[in-house]
Amino acid sequence: MGSRRYFDESDVRIRPGRKGSRPRTKDRPTHEDAQLGMVVSKDRGRWGVVLDGEIEPVVCMRAKELGRTNIVVGDRVGVVGDTTGRAGSLARIVRLEERTSVLRRTADDTDPYERIVVGNADQLLIVTAVADPPPRAGFVERALVAAYVGHLKPVLCLTKSDLADPATFAAEFADLDIPVVIAGVNDNLDEVQGIVADNVTALIGHSGVGKSTLVNRLVPDADRATGAVSGVGKGRHTSTQSVALRLPQGGWIIDTPGIRSFGLAHVDADTVVGVFEDLAETVEHCPRGCSHMGPPADPECALDSLTGASLRRAQAVRKLLEALRSNDDWELGIEKD
Repeated sequence: MGSRRYFDESDVRIRPGRKGSRPRTKDRPTHEDAQLGMVVSKDRGRWGVVLDGEIEPVVCMRAKELGRTNIVVGDRVGVVGDTTGRAGSLARIVRLEERTSVLRRTADDTDPYERIVVGNADQLLIVTAVADPPPRAGFVERALVAAYVGHLKPVLCLTKSDLADPATFAAEFADLDIPVVIAGVNDNLDEVQGIVADNVTALIGHSGVGKSTLVNRLVPDADRATGAVSGVGKGRHTSTQSVALRLPQGGWIIDTPGIRSFGLAHVDADTVVGVFEDLAETVEHCPRGCSHMGPPADPECALDSLTGASLRRAQAVRKLLEALRSNDDWELGIEKD
């Protein structure tokens, strides 16, 4: 048996230090020189950003330090790098400013993943036809909920008024005191233009309701694609990406793709009722676990103690809550392939 060798510190090899090496740090650059702007388009890992005071967008990528931070049209961001906008140039988005409002939805009412559709819009223009395809109250009610809880002012915009009287459908939402504008192909758009001027307005609606036609009238050089409605009430999805378009009179229109469904898995009854100050104060007296739907489900709901305009508003809000619980695909506007 051979003798055992013993080692001491003189036997240990020390790797020489690499010249110029620096210890790793978690510190990130502050990018105090970042220029602020608004995201106007998003497509396959590239964002178009119009910097404050500029006209043309700059093409940007997302900086590594932002990770998988979701950046959507309407967001206010900080940009560094080549901001000249020259062909082939590429800047970096290094900061996402806090959002003032968020339009979000889920794929359906069981999906826990929230999809942010638009950031920082002042108002939501809910575009629906009064005929061909027929209007869907459930979809409008869900869109109203999304606007209320996302801090956007909702506006109901009715199209195809040459095919049916829009007053009948508009009356269903009278107690919520939301503005209603008519925007058929033969209607003057002065009222719509007055509402969207100097605001950031998101547009949503099903395919085939005339949303792209409306956008083309508001922004004549937009050239948004339009498509015919099929015989079963489903239109070709003519807008595939959200895009912000500058209005001639000031402000922005954010056109969103035709929406097939509007899930609200992230919204509960208390959140909806809490939007309305008079109702929020009243439901503080509801029993624990009250769904605010009234009898027979909630025989002691405090909303039933209201009178006059507040009671009518409570009944209208209950319709919104019913829309949250509904599984009627056609009424909600969930289009099945």
